[in-house]
Amino acid sequence: MHEFGVAAAVLEAVDARAAGRGVRALRLHVGALQRLDRSVFDQAFAMIADGGVAQDAAVDVVEVAVEVRCHGCAATATGPELITTCPGCAGHDLELVAGDDLVLESITLADRDAPVRAEQEVG
Repeated sequence: MHEFGVAAAVLEAVDARAAGRGVRALRLHVGALQRLDRSVFDQAFAMIADGGVAQDAAVDVVEVAVEVRCHGCAATATGPELITTCPGCAGHDLELVAGDDLVLESITLADRDAPVRAEQEVG
């Protein structure tokens, strides 16, 4: 279950940003290719965060669709799975633009109203 590894990496990034202050909420961008099982991740995060700065923090996960760009015709395509054939020219020389992301976008500290912009790739 890679969800435990993801949860541990996220918590490490949160701990570094929080610097000992309590965390009320955090927001992640997770690419579809991460294949994150949300219920398993939520359980793993709660277990790992128990007793720490992010205990009981709300976790908002934004799923990022897969996006590819064709080197042959410059067309782009998006979808929930890996795209291996360009819909514009049927070529296979594609560049992955998005979809394998794991980014801690922000955290909201318990003692402040404004979220802390994190923008840190995790893992």
